[in-house]
Amino acid sequence: MTLSVTDATGSDVRVRFCPSPTGTPHVGLVRTALFNWAYARHHQGAFVLRIEDTDQERDSEESYQQLLEALRWLGLNWDEGPEMGGPHEPYRQSLRSDIYAEVIDTLLQAGHLYESFVTPEEMAAINVANGRDPKQGYDNHERELSAQQRQAYLDEGRMPALRLRVPEVDLSFSDLIRGDVSFPQGSTIDFVAVRGGGKPLYTFVNPLDDALMGITHVLRGEDLLSSTPRQLALYHALGEVGIAHHLPRFAHLPYVMGEGNKKLSKRDVESNLFHHRDRGFIAEGLLNYLSLLGWSLAPDRDVFSMDEMVAAFDVTSVNPNPARFDLKKAESINGDHLRLLSPEDFQARTLPYLESAGVLSEPVSEEDMAKLTQIMPHVQERVGLLGEVPDLIRFVFLADDAIEIEADARKTLQDSSASVLEAAIAALEGLETWNTASVEDVLRAAIVETMEISPRHAFGPLRVAISGRRISPPLFESMEVLGRESSLARLRRLRAAL
Repeated sequence: MTLSVTDATGSDVRVRFCPSPTGTPHVGLVRTALFNWAYARHHQGAFVLRIEDTDQERDSEESYQQLLEALRWLGLNWDEGPEMGGPHEPYRQSLRSDIYAEVIDTLLQAGHLYESFVTPEEMAAINVANGRDPKQGYDNHERELSAQQRQAYLDEGRMPALRLRVPEVDLSFSDLIRGDVSFPQGSTIDFVAVRGGGKPLYTFVNPLDDALMGITHVLRGEDLLSSTPRQLALYHALGEVGIAHHLPRFAHLPYVMGEGNKKLSKRDVESNLFHHRDRGFIAEGLLNYLSLLGWSLAPDRDVFSMDEMVAAFDVTSVNPNPARFDLKKAESINGDHLRLLSPEDFQARTLPYLESAGVLSEPVSEEDMAKLTQIMPHVQERVGLLGEVPDLIRFVFLADDAIEIEADARKTLQDSSASVLEAAIAALEGLETWNTASVEDVLRAAIVETMEISPRHAFGPLRVAISGRRISPPLFESMEVLGRESSLARLRRLRAAL
């Protein structure tokens, strides 16, 4: 049976995301999940989550839970999979052994799988004896073992692996991103599908599950391109026994590169999804940036919502060239999304970071919550990450005598700083109405106009006194939040220290 390529469109589209639980979720992995999710949502098809957890040495329950947590945090909801169920349960490969065993037996009986006893060392010696490179690998010589040869190996105590009989034809497909790809006849050897002892390999169970689950489009990383001919060969075998009914459409996504144009690896801290969350990325900002790693909504637009991405996404528009993870650009886009949040939402999302940093404690007092509500709009316009907020506003919640002058802030103080502080204190002591506008008016009159000091130098000492920092939220707004007594106490304290 020769399988045709699927013509599925619209709601018939079925994609899958099938990570292995072998560590903290990687941003490149998340980009793959995002593109699959967006493709399914664009077509109103199905997004299937399948966990490939057959590596007992590397897989962990902790990593599995992290994968689910990552997808939930990002809002990449799946239609079938763990905790959701579906018509093709179970969705963890570790629970599908009986299914695999039945298919293996079917393929073995049909002659698509055959026993292989040769060891790597023996194969290398055979290659040398035949004038070939010893590293050339398997040469398909066991396809037609006699019953006697087979029995002799069994008598030695050998446990045969099972190899797939690869058809002697060119193995070709049209990649949705890269165009026509062909692997000539003979370039793909009969590969091991099942280890000695009966354990199936990834190269077998991955496409098998795709066939069993009716996956129509396989969107995956470029690093898996070389495995495609083996999967095509298996698909044709599955078609012959009535398990597969079509070939999926493939799309191989570009590499995500790190610094120095090297592929971003799990060892790179920038690859760690939760590292970015801990620093204060929000899901909207991070997803927006990850979508730009190989795709764009429009040439002149980098900031958009996931709804807009879903409406426009087409995997054929993905650029095949490697995409570089640019942390500064990611932070900038995240900042744009922070500013799109309502003030209430921004404040709510920031609270856990403030509590974790010890700026506020649960439950937050009414007084502190009032201060927070006042200062947050001035912060929202200035940060790229939620994790920047605690240090920026910590001074608002400290006692006046607990303000410590940071080293870089102290360096900005000049010989004139003492007189500037004196003038500010004198002007503010007689101020009747304490609000942003009145504070600004009297300070500009006393320092900028009377002392003839430029605004850039006029208010630096005041900022240092109020916050202890060189960079802070707007000065006059901060002084309104702190109030008269606290603001004057901090100005006097720094003046006394000069």
